[in-house]
Amino acid sequence: MPSPRTVTSGPELRSPKEPEEPRTAIQRSCRSSSVEERNTHHKDPSRLGLGTLRRAFSRTSQRVSIQTSKEEPGLLRRSSRSLFRSLRRALDEGPTADQPQVTAVPPEPSKAAAGVSRQASTGAEPEDPEPQTEGKSVADLITERQLLAAFEQLWHLETRLVAEKASRAFEQDPTAYARRAMDVCLHYDGLAAEISAIVRETLGSEDVDRDALAELAPVVRAEEEAHPAPPTDGDFLRTPRHWRQHWEDAVRRSAQERVQRAGAGATSATAVGASDLAQLLAALGGVVRRDLQKVRLEVQPAYRATDFPVWEAYLRAFHGAVAQRLQELAREARGCEQLYLLLDWAANVYGSPDFLGAPDLALPTEPLPPLLAPEVWARLESDYTSFLETKITSCFDRILQMEQSRWEATEAPEVLQGLYHAPVSIDIHMLVAEHVKAARAISTELEATTLQICARALGLFVPRLEKAFLESEAVSEPQLGAYINACAELRTSLLARFPGTLKDLERPLVAATHSFQKHLLQVVQRDMQPLFKVLCTKSWLTQDTLRPLLDKVVNFAHHLEHVTPPLAQEILQEVHRCVVREYLAQALKPRERFRGVERVNGSQKMSLDAQAVSSTFKGLGSEATWLDQAIPCVAEILGETYKDDIRRHLETLIQSYPDIRRDHILAILALRRLGRSRNQSLLQHTQDLLRAETKAGGSEASQDRVLFGEIAVPTSVDVLITCI
Repeated sequence: MPSPRTVTSGPELRSPKEPEEPRTAIQRSCRSSSVEERNTHHKDPSRLGLGTLRRAFSRTSQRVSIQTSKEEPGLLRRSSRSLFRSLRRALDEGPTADQPQVTAVPPEPSKAAAGVSRQASTGAEPEDPEPQTEGKSVADLITERQLLAAFEQLWHLETRLVAEKASRAFEQDPTAYARRAMDVCLHYDGLAAEISAIVRETLGSEDVDRDALAELAPVVRAEEEAHPAPPTDGDFLRTPRHWRQHWEDAVRRSAQERVQRAGAGATSATAVGASDLAQLLAALGGVVRRDLQKVRLEVQPAYRATDFPVWEAYLRAFHGAVAQRLQELAREARGCEQLYLLLDWAANVYGSPDFLGAPDLALPTEPLPPLLAPEVWARLESDYTSFLETKITSCFDRILQMEQSRWEATEAPEVLQGLYHAPVSIDIHMLVAEHVKAARAISTELEATTLQICARALGLFVPRLEKAFLESEAVSEPQLGAYINACAELRTSLLARFPGTLKDLERPLVAATHSFQKHLLQVVQRDMQPLFKVLCTKSWLTQDTLRPLLDKVVNFAHHLEHVTPPLAQEILQEVHRCVVREYLAQALKPRERFRGVERVNGSQKMSLDAQAVSSTFKGLGSEATWLDQAIPCVAEILGETYKDDIRRHLETLIQSYPDIRRDHILAILALRRLGRSRNQSLLQHTQDLLRAETKAGGSEASQDRVLFGEIAVPTSVDVLITCI
C-alpha cells in the first residue's frame, strides 16, 4: 500500500524529506470523517455524509482545491451549475403518475467496477467492502491513493443515489438529494485532482510511485465504462468525467512546469548575455533529456499493460512545452550570438538523433509538428542575418585597423613557404569560413545568405584596403608583394570553394592585384629612371653604364622570388618590357648625334647592351623573348654598311612589333642620315608594310605586345629634314 503523498500549492513539488503537516491534517480529517460517516450510515446507510465531506475537504484544500483551481479552474463551478440545473428540473417537474419508481441502472462497467455493477443491477443491498477498504471512507481511500477502491465505492453510491431519485425517495426532501449529489461530485473532483497530483509528482520526485501509477489507468478505464455516454435525461451524476483527457492535460501541464522551471534564474533572453542564454538552453536540454529518459525507462513500465499512450503523450507534451519556451526566448532575443544560439539549439541540439542519449530514444520527426513555426523560424533567420551583416562589416573594420597598426609599426611581412605573407589573408579566410560553417549547420538557405553577406562586405573591403595602403607611408616591395599574394590566395581559395556565390569578388580582387602590381613597377621604375639618362651618350661609348641598371633589376627580382609565381612572372616580364622600352626611347631621342666611327661604335655598343639585357632577364626567368629583337634591329640599322639591307631590317622590325608607327621609323632613319631619295623610298615601303599589317589585324599575341606604342618621339629638326 503506497504511503499518501502531498501535492503543494506552489510550483515546486515538496521534497519527501520535508515535514508533511498538511498530510497529517488530512489524515486526521479523513479518520474523523470515517467515524462520522459510519455513524451516519447507521442512521441512513444510503447517505455519504455531507458534513463529513465538508470537514474532510476543508482540511485537504491545500492539496486539492488550489491544484484543481490551477488545472481545471471551472471544474467545480461547472459541476455545481450542471448539478443544480438537474435538481431544478427534477423539482420543477415533480412526481408524475406514470413515472416509474425505479429507473434503469447505468450499463455495467467491466473489470474494476464489475462487482458494484452486479449489486446495482439486481437492486440488492451493497455487499461488505473488501477487507483492505473496510471501514474507510471515500476520502480516506483517495488520500491513501487507493483510487480504484475509492471509485468502486463512489460509483456504487452514485448508482444508488440515481435509483433513489428515480423512485421519488427525495420527493419530500429535495435538498437531501442535492447534498448527497454534491458529495458525489466533490469526490469525483477529488479523484480527478488526485490523478493530476500523481502525474505531477511522477517527474518531480526521484522515485516513481509505481503503485499509484498502476492504479491510475484502471480507474480511468473503469470511469469510462461506468459513464460511456451522457444520460438521455440530462442527469449530471451519470455524465462522463473524461478522465483520460484530464490525464493528458495533467501530463501537458507537468511538462510545461518542468520546462519553464529549467533555467528559471534567467527569465528572458534580454536579461542575460549569450553565455547565460547558452547555459539556459543547456539546462533546458538536460531537463527534457532526463525527464523523457525517466518516462521511457521508469514511468511507462509502471503503467503496465494498459492502452495509455504514455510515451507519445509525454513526448507531445514536452515538445509543445519546449516549442512554447523557445518562442518566448525568440521574441526577446537580441544580437547575433543570441539568435544563433536559438537557431543552433533548435536545429542541431534538440534536432539531433542523439539528443536523448540513446538511438532507440530518438525524437521522431513525422508525428511531431515543427519545433518553431515556419514564420517564427523565418523571422529568426531574418533577424540573425541583419545582425550578422552589421557584425561582419565591423569585423572587416577591425581587420583594416590591425593592418594599419602594422603599417605604423613598419613591420616587414613574414616569409611563409617562400612567399611574402600578409595576415589579412588568414583573417579574411577565418572570418568567412567561420560564419559560413555556422550557417551551414542551421540550413542551406542560411548558408547561401551568409555567403552573400560575406561577398558584399569583402567586395567593399578590398578597395578600402588598397586605397588606405597606397596612401600610407608603408609602400615597399615586400609589402606590395605580400598584398599581391593575399589577393591571389583569396581568388584561388574562396572563389574556387564558393564559385557560384562569390563570383562577384573576381572583379575587385583582380583590380586590387593589378593596382599593387602597377605600384610595384612604379617603385622599380623610379629607381631605374635616372640610370637611363646616361645611355646613348659619348661617355656611354666608353663606359659600362648599363651595369648599374641591370644590378637594380637583379635586386628587384629577389623580391619577386617571394611573390606567387604566375604574378611574379607577369611583373618580371613587365620590368623586362620597361627596360627595353626606356632604352629605345633614349636611343630614338639622343642628346648627341653620332657620325662616322662614333655611329659604328654606337651600333656595336647597342648590340652589346641588347645581349646583356637579354641574358640578364633570361637568367631571371623572363619568358618575354619577343622583346629580344627590338634593340638589335635598331643597332643594325644604325651601323649597317650596306644601305640596301636597311630595308630588310625595317621589315623585321615592323613584323615583330606591329605597334611601331611612321614617327618611330622617321626617328630611326634620322639616326642613320641617309640620302633624301633613299629615305623617301624606305618611308614609302614601310608605309605599305604598316597598312598591310593594320589591315591584316595581326596575330592575337602581337596585339597584346605593346612596345613602340608607349614610346613618344618628339618632332625634331633632324626628323623634319629626314621627312623632306
